[in-house]
Amino acid sequence: MSTETHKHHQEAALAHVKTLREQLAALQAAEPAELAAHLERAIQSFHLEAIRFRMFSLDRALKSGGLPEPLTTTFEQVRSELEAAGFSTRSH
Repeated sequence: MSTETHKHHQEAALAHVKTLREQLAALQAAEPAELAAHLERAIQSFHLEAIRFRMFSLDRALKSGGLPEPLTTTFEQVRSELEAAGFSTRSH
């Protein structure tokens, strides 16, 4: 994978994380919004283990919080872009 392709997918993932954070803030979901901010920093710093951990934590928070479907869709877009960029987002 070229560096340019990797960077494109990373930037797309960051854009989706920003959208997710905005959606969570609008719903006043403080904990998931904070997890999304941590994920954003992990992506920016290329911290592979932090990305995997934050994706796991955010996935759990979204599933257990009874939050609306658009959030899950946005989260899956983040996952898709990160995996396309070569980041492992699942620990299994």
